[in-house]
Amino acid sequence: MSNPQSRPEVPVEHSGSGPLDRRDFLRQALPMPLGLLGLAAGGNSESSAAPAAEPAIPSGYKASEHNYAMGIDPNRCIGCGLCAEACKRENDVPREPFYFRTWVERYAVRASGATVVTSPNGGIGGFPDSGETGVLRSFFVPKLCNQCAHPPCVQVCPVGATFQTQDGVVLVDTDYCLGCRYCIQACPYGARYLDPRTHSAEKCTFCYHRLVKGLLPACVEVCPTQARIFGEATQRSSPLSRFMRFNRIQVLKAHLNTDPKVYYCNLDGEVR
Repeated sequence: MSNPQSRPEVPVEHSGSGPLDRRDFLRQALPMPLGLLGLAAGGNSESSAAPAAEPAIPSGYKASEHNYAMGIDPNRCIGCGLCAEACKRENDVPREPFYFRTWVERYAVRASGATVVTSPNGGIGGFPDSGETGVLRSFFVPKLCNQCAHPPCVQVCPVGATFQTQDGVVLVDTDYCLGCRYCIQACPYGARYLDPRTHSAEKCTFCYHRLVKGLLPACVEVCPTQARIFGEATQRSSPLSRFMRFNRIQVLKAHLNTDPKVYYCNLDGEVR
């Protein structure tokens, strides 16, 4: 997500034809160990990375008063892929079939005990009938960035381009991002990609530009079966809080202690 606040570029003189800007300098420096990079900057690597600023938000919106999260009911998902299509349109995600902020996976559990997971074009356009035999059960599971409370992507970013907002959303300042891919490698959910147009990391933002205007994320708004529930995680009267109270809740890869904020109900044990 691009930060509208301008950031001054501090030129560093070098032997080339012109000044070396900040982004190019850090790209060249990244092969060095991060500890050495921090020492060269006059401090440790954690403190030398200036945190990114939050995007411009409408007046009157107070991020500190919100704590957003999402619930997903796989039993309601019909694999139509409308959520993935709406996300691509709303957030200008490249149309190629390997760039997604959200996608849908189909799990097919065979009689042999094997589980086959497919996601053709992220589920956009639905899932064709494979005619496969010997399948005990099949179901659909929407996936997206888990907006972790302890996000490893934020920890590994050397320049603070990936950051958390006060309302609990993990964002990327694309103007500040170096395209080093550290965050993509660190994400245990495979929820990030490098945009081929901007060469910066991208991911689900819960449609943050809509949230600050009081709107729902695009994927939630278009779901015909209400398989996605969005709202305030700490407000007892919110639809999400009710969803969590009346269902058996699980998160993906809980053993990693990332504290995900995408909650699944009655999740099949085969989901990974």
